Amino acid sequence: MVHRASNILHQTADPAKRAKPARSLRERLYPEVVAGGFARRSHRLSFMLRVNALLSPDMDVLDFGAGRGAAQDVTNLFIRSLSDLRPRCRRVVGADVGPEVLENPGLTEAVMLQPGAPLPFADASFDLIVSYAVFEHITDPERVASELQRVLRPGGWLCAWTPNRWSYFAIGASLLPQRLHTRVLARLSPSRPADDAFPTVYRMNTGRALARLFPPDKWSDHSYTANSDVRYHGGFTVLARLWQLWGALAPPDLRDARYIFLRKR
Repeated sequence: MVHRASNILHQTADPAKRAKPARSLRERLYPEVVAGGFARRSHRLSFMLRVNALLSPDMDVLDFGAGRGAAQDVTNLFIRSLSDLRPRCRRVVGADVGPEVLENPGLTEAVMLQPGAPLPFADASFDLIVSYAVFEHITDPERVASELQRVLRPGGWLCAWTPNRWSYFAIGASLLPQRLHTRVLARLSPSRPADDAFPTVYRMNTGRALARLFPPDKWSDHSYTANSDVRYHGGFTVLARLWQLWGALAPPDLRDARYIFLRKR
């Protein structure tokens, strides 16, 4: 009996037996990801939850800048399901200037746009327009804003997520030559597909620009800014913690992202 008890104590004291699995940097930054697989500040989740809350089964939706359907790369099944709007509305029409939109699996219909041309839809065609990570790439904001207003029905919603012009990574992207964007993104955020590194101009990414493009006499503004979970850290804990601290201290105009929710009058 004494010999057996001695063996049990020896096994319990063995460091290899007691060691816990090493936590990833993401789990150390956001322990809650173990419960559900997403951080409390997940930008896509926060945005898509609010979009889904605005949907109804009789709505026609335009996915402006739908692309290839980047949501299919999201590993979290819950967030991916929220990104597929088809089960919760009448139809989802995707529009983009690239041919990739024709292969987007999350659309009811796909339309390839001609750069600089009017949107190929009749006036007041849609009840809701969703645009995710698109506004930062638009070079002619006045024309785009006018077209989005034209094809949206009165009382309809324009919902867009875009980086804030004065966020730390938007400022960094502006200072970095465009030719280096893909290389730097691959180092700082390896999980992001290289194909998603499109040129950025940030002409629709400040409160002032949005108020000018979507004036209050035509739109009711319910937008806000918020910080997202830290991703541009290259796996370096110190850099990740630095961005976390910055997010905690940053005033609204310097937060990571703009959650744009505008209702047409």
